[in-house]
Amino acid sequence: MYTLHIANKNYSSWSLRPWALLRQLGIPFDEKLSVFGEGSNYDEFREFAPNGLVPCLIDGDTTVWDSLAIIEYVAEDHPAVWPADKVARAWARSASAEMHSGFSTLRNHCPMNCGLRVAIKQISPRLQRDIDRIDELWNEGLSRFGGPFLAGQKFTAVDAYYAPVAYRIRGFALSVSEPVAAYVERLLATDALLEWERAAIAEPWRELAHEAEALQYGELVKDYRST
Repeated sequence: MYTLHIANKNYSSWSLRPWALLRQLGIPFDEKLSVFGEGSNYDEFREFAPNGLVPCLIDGDTTVWDSLAIIEYVAEDHPAVWPADKVARAWARSASAEMHSGFSTLRNHCPMNCGLRVAIKQISPRLQRDIDRIDELWNEGLSRFGGPFLAGQKFTAVDAYYAPVAYRIRGFALSVSEPVAAYVERLLATDALLEWERAAIAEPWRELAHEAEALQYGELVKDYRST
């Protein structure tokens, strides 16, 4: 059975991606959660991950780090990770790779914090460009492959890859088109993401740097987390 190392569910968008995929597809795994501390977690995380980061997947004697590498590794034994259709699969892989390497302004201005609702003070041109591209990309997938998920009828890796974006859109009340807003609701209502969110808002840990990031560009509206 796989062992998946992750960090705080409230903050760790990269941990969410393979976790959501495995959970939603019903692929068994053991979860190992290490809590973010002040400063760098490099030395602690190096005990299981060669790059000192999460997520990291352990499969017997095999260690796989980086979220996209984990997804591709799991796909070798579980074809449902990617769409069965070749065209949809190519699109899903391209969209996932774009998320993996892009949207840096969205990441920085709207960090994932599942329990918070934040009123963003200003949408910069660079942030608006990221939002517009996501809206365009998601509309393309939904219309081209028929929905209800990004690459067709079934939840696949591309949906898992954009799950943190759905939390960002909701958490910062970002303006998106109606089809995209409806997809955000569907995605966050999947069994895997409902389970993740319940655990995230129940976490007792607070890490000051992550808390400050969430409010750097906005003002707190509501905190749904346990005190």
